[in-house]
Amino acid sequence: MFPVFRRSLIAIATLALAANAYAASPVEVGYMPIIPDSQVFAILGQKTAQNPLADTKLIEFQDGPEIVQALLAGQLDVAYVGIGPVMVAKSKGADLKVVATNIISQISFLALGDLAPYFKSGSPQTAFERFTKEKGHKPVITTFPRGSVPDVVLQYWLQNVLKVKPDSVQVIYQGAAQAQQALLTGAVDGAAILEPIISTVLARQPDAKVVADGSTMFPNQPGAVLAVREKLIQQKPEFVQQLVTAQVQATELLREHPDEVASAVQKYVGGGRLAPKLVLESLKRSHDQFSADPHRILKATQEMYDFQRKLGTLKGTLDVPSLFDTQFYDEAIRQASAGSSKASH
Repeated sequence: MFPVFRRSLIAIATLALAANAYAASPVEVGYMPIIPDSQVFAILGQKTAQNPLADTKLIEFQDGPEIVQALLAGQLDVAYVGIGPVMVAKSKGADLKVVATNIISQISFLALGDLAPYFKSGSPQTAFERFTKEKGHKPVITTFPRGSVPDVVLQYWLQNVLKVKPDSVQVIYQGAAQAQQALLTGAVDGAAILEPIISTVLARQPDAKVVADGSTMFPNQPGAVLAVREKLIQQKPEFVQQLVTAQVQATELLREHPDEVASAVQKYVGGGRLAPKLVLESLKRSHDQFSADPHRILKATQEMYDFQRKLGTLKGTLDVPSLFDTQFYDEAIRQASAGSSKASH
């Protein structure tokens, strides 16, 4: 009896030490250097003692599936990442909750000079077919890796909106930097892509056109979100609340005062190499898409989940409503409303 009791005490002590070590270690935050993750950059740019990201460890990734692998490996406490990769990670056992959103309808279809005219004249449903017939090859389209939001949105647009076969185009899967380079060098004919790549290409390729915006490709498409470990919610709920409150405030700045946060965003997006004017243009172009409200994407996330299951890019089962924890967002809005009420009196 005593040896068993002793082993139990050792086990409890070990768990307690592990929990204390987790609580004391810096919070690891994963992100991608793209406009849909602008909230994290705007928050980092606020030089205040209350900044929840001030003492965290930031880790940059080039695409969502990379973040999925990090989450499954036990890395990262917080992830600014597409809802598609979050669902993949959750279905494979990652203890994640979406506590806020970054952006909605972020993916648009950008066509370069050879392809764009086929959408300007004639039906969009036959654009790829007419291109193939006249050019002698299928249009080559770049997007992010399989399972990412851009990939899912592209396939949804092809199959459910244009109602063409997926093999009507040749798709190549790349990270953000590689996709942008492919567009700028003309190695592809188009892309299902996001900011700042869209503004960058439009500035350098005058014949390029956005031929389908986000709401056309996938109505109310859920995009990048703020996801945190359930373990973090249990052990550091005050931190999570501070982070979501900062997310709401950063979203308001991005929507209403992009000029005030453009320099902070420019420091991280595209490796800090983009012109400030282009970054500001990307933020202004994304005005209507920035949103911190997780309630807005509940229904569309279920639709995206069902479609990913159909595609085979998400094989595990998932109860979509349980993926969300809206209490922190709701509290942030309540606090903001209470503050506004006091100020008006």
